[in-house]
Amino acid sequence: MTAFAPGRVNLIGDHTDYAGGLALPMAIDLGTTVVGAPTDEPVVRLTSDDQPEPAVVPIDVGDPSTVAPSWARYVAGVVAEVAPTHGFRGAVHSTVPIGSGLSSSAALELAVALAVGFEGDPLALARLGQRAEQRASGVPCGLMDQLTSACGIAGHGLLIDFATDTWTPVPIPADAEVVVVHSGEARALAGSAYAERRAAVEAAATRIGPLGSATLDRLDEIDDPVVRRRARHVITEDQRVRAFAEALRAGDLTLAGHEMVASHESLREDFEVSTPRLDALVAELCAMPGVVGARLTGAGFGGCLVALAEPGAVAPTGRAWVVHAADGARRIRS
Repeated sequence: MTAFAPGRVNLIGDHTDYAGGLALPMAIDLGTTVVGAPTDEPVVRLTSDDQPEPAVVPIDVGDPSTVAPSWARYVAGVVAEVAPTHGFRGAVHSTVPIGSGLSSSAALELAVALAVGFEGDPLALARLGQRAEQRASGVPCGLMDQLTSACGIAGHGLLIDFATDTWTPVPIPADAEVVVVHSGEARALAGSAYAERRAAVEAAATRIGPLGSATLDRLDEIDDPVVRRRARHVITEDQRVRAFAEALRAGDLTLAGHEMVASHESLREDFEVSTPRLDALVAELCAMPGVVGARLTGAGFGGCLVALAEPGAVAPTGRAWVVHAADGARRIRS
């Protein structure tokens, strides 16, 4: 059995998924592969190139958040959700940098789910992965990472509406390169203020209704200035996602880049999930000839930046990768 799931880079639309808003990510040609075979032993055993200790998870695992080592919790979350009837022994190989904001955990979850026997459509796979991550980490993550990994389409981003969990493919222009640059700051979502940001978004929605359909003129109804800023980010980010999608369809890279920079500014000022290092790298990238826009990608608090550029504008290095829109999670061999 060989199963593969890609990582993802979010081109625009962060902290909007759990608000019922819009995002435009794409699955990428970096991913996680699980190779192995079923066993009669009632245990899932996986080794990983990136981890010193294996994951050894009983198929009747109780609380995934208590499993050790820490990476095995994501395996345990999947096992708890899939509830396989047999064990599995295999190995995990990944090209997604861990802690980068490129959804290494979602790629692991979906690849493991397919390897141990999940059957269902891509949306069901994504929702299973989301539940597994929440059980494993305690982080109330949205659906974007898993949905993008499950449903990716080569050559396209996905314009996702999280009010309905539906998506529309948006072609990536042939004269554009998507470049991911690691900031050097590891991102640990469970140790971040992610849950606080989500709570603020939910508080705003309680006051003015779902932010995915709210308008800016409702913001004055929110008394707390911090909650008001968080809501403003979500509402304006949805507007930027729509404009970005239209710019890609029209092949207008300049406009698409403008929306990316505006998104970063909102994440920095209104949502406060950037860092000085991320801000400096965005400015550095945007000053490079041929780069039309850049922003942090993912939840923030470190991790990676994404830039939209003319081909060859950013040279690949040990911390910078040109990525391509890829197909979603799949079994390669049964």
